[in-house]
Amino acid sequence: MGSSETRQLPLEGLKVLELGQLIAGPFATKMLGEFGADVIKIEPPGSGDPLRKWRLIEDGTSLWWHVQTRNKRSVALDLRSEEGQALVRQLACEADVVVENFRPGTLDHWGLGWSALSALNPRLIMVHISGYGQTGPYRDKPGFGVIGEAMGGLRYLTGQPDEPSVRVGVSIGDSLSALYAVIGTLLALQERQRSGLGQEIDVALYESVFAMMESLLPEYDASGEIRQPSGSALPGITPSNAYRCLGGDYVLIAGNGDSIFKRLMGVIGRDDLANDPALAHNDGRSQQADRIDAAIQAWSEQHPREEILEALDNARVPVGYPYTAADIASDPHYLAREMIQSFTRPNGTPLKVPGVLPRLSATPGRLGNGGPALGQHTEEVLDELGIDQQTRNKLRQAGIIQEVP
Repeated sequence: MGSSETRQLPLEGLKVLELGQLIAGPFATKMLGEFGADVIKIEPPGSGDPLRKWRLIEDGTSLWWHVQTRNKRSVALDLRSEEGQALVRQLACEADVVVENFRPGTLDHWGLGWSALSALNPRLIMVHISGYGQTGPYRDKPGFGVIGEAMGGLRYLTGQPDEPSVRVGVSIGDSLSALYAVIGTLLALQERQRSGLGQEIDVALYESVFAMMESLLPEYDASGEIRQPSGSALPGITPSNAYRCLGGDYVLIAGNGDSIFKRLMGVIGRDDLANDPALAHNDGRSQQADRIDAAIQAWSEQHPREEILEALDNARVPVGYPYTAADIASDPHYLAREMIQSFTRPNGTPLKVPGVLPRLSATPGRLGNGGPALGQHTEEVLDELGIDQQTRNKLRQAGIIQEVP
């Protein structure tokens, strides 16, 4: 994505303090940082954010780290110490936004909760991300993304009928919560323009997933219908499924529009289905989904994948196949839209990473550099706070701060 040379990034001048670790909170601040916010990430000295050691590790650091923490400044600071807490309060006085994903009540115990920080800085916006939210009977239960996905209704729907549910292969509950945290932050910033005051934003993992469940609840309320796992199909929307090709590959075909369905049936040589009045609209097709899927499958298994893709593209029928990482990295559309970006790691080697979203025409976001070293910016941030060298030496000797030599 190109960078703007004449206009500031939309969040330039915004200072964000990140308290937390792993996925949801840091994903939210990553997005804010990509659009210009100055994100100060607080990490525990010695170990840092556990994400540094998650998934594939090279040169002692997770490759995921370089995506999740780009455009951030790392300050290694012990939040459990009184001295560390005092420094965070100083930072909060200058911050616009604090994003945290500790268990509810943890920051209050440290004197860093909403009541304490908003009293120091009434313009502060504080974003809480937790498993179950800041209120309710489950408030104090630990909750990771997979638990939120289960409670939110997603996990029950994934997988094949009459088989154990499977998880989505990424931390989708955390990522959805991060998106809601960013939306809430931008809404609160807009409201602050009018009132001059900050506010709290309460994001729960399970609620972020539940909000994606479409008509799951009203279907149950109106008819007692409990939506069930359906494998690769999408019940009630027909045809939309995965179909096996000659050679064992699969294609995904979404022929559920009325005119699209007719074109699809024409391609597979089933004019009888295309012209059947009972199948003219989705409600009728959904009543005969097995019949329609069987017709498409009988055609697809006689043709190799590339032939199917070409035929349906020519007929303007939505079709695709499950991309692997290798498919993504070499796809011409990904490359043309600059969604495959790269930066140079500290060891001098390039690393491909996802581009920045959403796309803004005048003030697009920045890729920036990869994730910082632990405590890389501690000294710089302490300078900005005006912390003298004698105090800094005491903090360092006590293990409360860590600086990169």
